Amino acid sequence: AAGDTRQASEKGWGAAAQMLKAVAEQRGWEHQNHAALFKVISKIVAETGDRDINNQFATANALHQNFYENWGDTKYVLDGLKEVRKLIDRLEPLLET
Repeated sequence: AAGDTRQASEKGWGAAAQMLKAVAEQRGWEHQNHAALFKVISKIVAETGDRDINNQFATANALHQNFYENWGDTKYVLDGLKEVRKLIDRLEPLLET
């Protein structure tokens, strides 16, 4: 629903997590839980040298937390979603075609 920052937060997290899982799957890396996803991020940062990926994933994770705790206002969530978009744009080229 319009104005539902909790749902928007979770959708942002879901988009980031699914893209990350796709990259991990192609590389044969585990990706079944949060701990594994953070390890995947570390591997991608090591592979690419792009530390922004780490920060953008941390933002996506904060959006996931916001879904449960509902502390982020509209501006926070919108800014976070912009960072998720940047993360997806950075991860997409890592997918093999």
